[in-house]
Amino acid sequence: MKKKAVALKYRQKKDKAPRLTAKGQNSVAERIITLAKETRVPVYEDPGLTNALYPLQLGEYIPEEFYEVAATILAWVYSLDKKEAR
Repeated sequence: MKKKAVALKYRQKKDKAPRLTAKGQNSVAERIITLAKETRVPVYEDPGLTNALYPLQLGEYIPEEFYEVAATILAWVYSLDKKEAR
């Protein structure tokens, strides 16, 4: 089975929803994850969600059906930011 990774970006005041900014399989997926960790971007692993978002084109907003899970992930990311601020 191929390892996949996707990267999302969401700017609260500019974007209507998170958008796909990178995607890749196998060595590209590993590189996406490595770069994220090296630059202190939180990595959330959910293979089912990754597979569902993988068909999107770069720059495309995630479909509305994924807003709830994206909100959960964003809440997790924001909680990490608050922990680091302490």
